[in-house]
Amino acid sequence: MLPAIATLLLPVALAAQQTPDTRPGVAVLPFQQGISIGAQKETLDALSIGLQQILITELSQNDAMRVVDRSVLRDLMAEQDLAKEGRVDAATAAKIGKLVGARYVFTGGFNDVNGQFRLDGRVVDVETSEIVRAEQVTDKRDNLYGIVMDMSKKITGGLKLPALKPEVAQEREVRRSELPREAVILYSQAQFYQDRGDTGRAKELYRRITTEFPRMTEAKEALKRMETTG
Repeated sequence: MLPAIATLLLPVALAAQQTPDTRPGVAVLPFQQGISIGAQKETLDALSIGLQQILITELSQNDAMRVVDRSVLRDLMAEQDLAKEGRVDAATAAKIGKLVGARYVFTGGFNDVNGQFRLDGRVVDVETSEIVRAEQVTDKRDNLYGIVMDMSKKITGGLKLPALKPEVAQEREVRRSELPREAVILYSQAQFYQDRGDTGRAKELYRRITTEFPRMTEAKEALKRMETTG
């Protein structure tokens, strides 16, 4: 009897697995460096991808959208030799979006001057190659994580997507208060070294973050993945 029931339910299960994901896909490209005073080049290079990953993490908290994994974008851009000259124009962003199946692509940059940190960003509609939103967030450099969170909110609101669920929004606000600028920089550097194959330094930084800033759980997850894969 049980095998017969399983046979009857199998088509239903397969249909559920094959249901297309109709949520709008969003791809976040690395941030471009603008004017920065007093920061070392290595830190700036790291922030380009660290802020990208943190924005991806924040956008991923909203289940109204599907966010493209950073590793997919990194490998694609390297393979296609895209953005080799720095800033990505709308047409190139749209091309990248089509290749990864995204509806929107976010491309942005940052400036760090006299303690004020500014993020600028543009949202490109992949279907039309048009810039549909231009956003900016400015705050004290010490509030670096909060700046990225605010940019995430602006993107979500600008695309008229539902806001975060109240319990998720509350958790993110607690996270904002517990993650200082140093945590963001260390996490960015860990991502930077991992991308370049310096696994020893990446693991060292992930371990430090896990100890000093346990709220940044993605560092622990990244370390676990690295140790699992060797």
